[in-house]
Amino acid sequence: MAALGYTQQQPTEDRYLMTRTELLDRLDVLLGGRVAEEIIFGDVSTGAHDDLQRASDLVRHMVTQYGMSDELGLGTFERPRSGLFLGGPGPGDREYSEDTARMIDAEMRRLLEAAHLRVQTTLKEKRNLLEVLAKVLIEKEVVDRDALTALLA
Repeated sequence: MAALGYTQQQPTEDRYLMTRTELLDRLDVLLGGRVAEEIIFGDVSTGAHDDLQRASDLVRHMVTQYGMSDELGLGTFERPRSGLFLGGPGPGDREYSEDTARMIDAEMRRLLEAAHLRVQTTLKEKRNLLEVLAKVLIEKEVVDRDALTALLA
């Protein structure tokens, strides 16, 4: 399947570290297209598949590797995944209990649902801008940073 559209987030500077707030902002961007479909069409498509995968990966890392979960605390629960034959953990290998696995799942769901609500609120409040942007994209197919900034001003 080909991409019918995507959002590319360009860094504004070279960075190795990101704050929890910055990661949550990225999560909101990843969910934007899916939520826009819900609001405009009252239905969803398969178009957001990659964004949803990236959003899920992001929140999993926040919870299991970066210690960014209020519920689970400062610990890490998964090592970064490596190839099966390189000595890293394989599929299904984990170093935590089933109760912790359920907590991880619940925390991931909570973060995704909170982001979904934030994005819904923003896009409903800015629906007129969303529709203007959609018309620009239909006409030009690409909107760069300068054009988007001008539109939002």
